[in-house]
Amino acid sequence: MCGIVGLFLKNKALEPELGSLMAKMLGTMCDRGPDSAGFAIYGSGNREHVKLTLRAASADTDFAALAKKVEAAIGAPVTVETHATHAVFKLPTASEDKARQAIEGSSCGVKVVGAGTRMELYKEVGRPDAVAKRFDLAHMAGSHAIAHTRMATESAVTTDGAHPFSTGRDQCLVHNGSLSNHNGLRRQLERKGLHFETENDTEVAAGYLTWRMSEGASLGEALQKSLTDLDGFYTFVVGTENGFGVLRDPIACKPAVMAETDDYVAFGSEYRALAGLPGIDKAKVWEPEPATVYFWEHH
Repeated sequence: MCGIVGLFLKNKALEPELGSLMAKMLGTMCDRGPDSAGFAIYGSGNREHVKLTLRAASADTDFAALAKKVEAAIGAPVTVETHATHAVFKLPTASEDKARQAIEGSSCGVKVVGAGTRMELYKEVGRPDAVAKRFDLAHMAGSHAIAHTRMATESAVTTDGAHPFSTGRDQCLVHNGSLSNHNGLRRQLERKGLHFETENDTEVAAGYLTWRMSEGASLGEALQKSLTDLDGFYTFVVGTENGFGVLRDPIACKPAVMAETDDYVAFGSEYRALAGLPGIDKAKVWEPEPATVYFWEHH
């Protein structure tokens, strides 16, 4: 079944509250996806540095020791922020490839699950409210965020299978539905140089958008193209460094509701996910149309 929430803030004064608002939205979706949950949040950052979000199998992983190995490999300082089984390494952008090699060459079983100027990505098995608490989502700040609750009807309950999926710098996607042509599309994208970590169709959709944007398309244009190239039933909510997009397939059988005020744009699989937002009683609330791209961006 699965549940999706997303929040794009227009009013910068609300940015310190982004995490607390998202934690409440995510918590309301527990019964739509109690197996696992995840979120991507877009906070502060600059183009001179990249944030690598790392995931370990255990919260006992010594991220500080790994950071020292990365520093030795790249010859530059690495700042570390740890959240349970995840950590964010911030380092010079020019050193990203060497840092990834050092991480992959370590023996601690740590994976890089996201990279970006501003994006941090967290996901884990468990109830969504517990996952949000474990990563201290309520105390995170930023301009926009997307999150997902998963009911694993087609595969095992694993952290690898949890959303969001990130296949490009500052790009991530959450998805409710199923793609019928993802295996063929995966092979096409692999021939174009993309690499996939899981068998999840959502990762293929994320990779497709990454490829389209690498070819020069905006997020809105990439979503529009997906209506032709992706087959199935789906609702996508997508984040980029500065953008937030929503798309439903032409049949639009998956539930979705949106709200917009002068302060924010919000998405939820059900209205109750939006009911606690400030000013919701004065918001424009609507069901997004089938095969229609909705896109907002900070300039």
